[in-house]
Amino acid sequence: MKKIAIGKNEAGQRLDKMLAKYLNQAPKSFLYKMLRKKNITLNGKKADGKEKLEVGDEVTLFLAEETIEKFSQPVKNVSDPVGGQPKRKSLDILYEDENVLIVNKPVGMLSQRADKKEESMVDQVIDYCLESGKLGREELQFFRPSVCNRLDRNTSGILVAGTSLAGLQQMAKLFHDRTIHKYYVCLIAGRLEKGRKISGYLTKDHEKNKVTITDQPISDESQWIETEYEPISVGKSVTYMRVFLITGRSHQIRAHLSSIGHPIIGDTKYGNPQVNRIFREKYGVKTQLLHAGELVFPAMEGEFSGLSHKTIKAPLPKLWNQVIRTEGL
Repeated sequence: MKKIAIGKNEAGQRLDKMLAKYLNQAPKSFLYKMLRKKNITLNGKKADGKEKLEVGDEVTLFLAEETIEKFSQPVKNVSDPVGGQPKRKSLDILYEDENVLIVNKPVGMLSQRADKKEESMVDQVIDYCLESGKLGREELQFFRPSVCNRLDRNTSGILVAGTSLAGLQQMAKLFHDRTIHKYYVCLIAGRLEKGRKISGYLTKDHEKNKVTITDQPISDESQWIETEYEPISVGKSVTYMRVFLITGRSHQIRAHLSSIGHPIIGDTKYGNPQVNRIFREKYGVKTQLLHAGELVFPAMEGEFSGLSHKTIKAPLPKLWNQVIRTEGL
């Protein structure tokens, strides 16, 4: 027999959904059969699985330990090396509370895992939650922390993660509703001395993982985009730019700036190969100089009031300081 106390990360979902996470190797037919036979109960009573769980509820599994073990695949710490001690990674934490973790993602790290061989920021956040005691390993059967926004592998800067179900849902809603304001900084080729809001249509080629910007839609998949930028400082042939992402589409900033003749330095997909070569040889720039530098939160209430009207800023990567200083920015 196993008793499961429902906490904040399990509450708010249906009983059958929770059971499918805990007994993640069991067929659904088995779960519903156990519910019908009262081998699984909710607060000591028969349940059909449609019940919405609340904090303080108790789910009881009248099942043999062998059965529970058979149908429950334990969640492993993704960065545990085989036969060794867990690898300790240092997250650059910008803000933390019981529901939210905001970090500064380095260049070269995926936001979310693309395949099983590569580690991502989600993996590092989960490891941090386990090692710091924010979550127990068994809790990961029901809830897994995740990031609520994404950055390209070679874009650095602010990532917001929900470390509780409430945090994940609330942060995801802010990004979806665009009530959270996102500001990027970048170093672009050429001189742009005045700010401007530009718009157009973005169409993605999924096979090439590349987008095209046009004045008019060119297919049913074309999406309207708006990007606003203002120069921070202007050098002889480089502009240090602040960008406000009004709409958030794949590769939007990189492709949009390139479409007006001012690609981001180091961008191998949308950039100028000659400019990239110069900056690679001069500074060792190997990736686009694009950084998610600032988030501004709207008014927040209740358990999220600590983020109300809060501005979060992420320090620039070290390489940027050398380029900015030498280029007279």
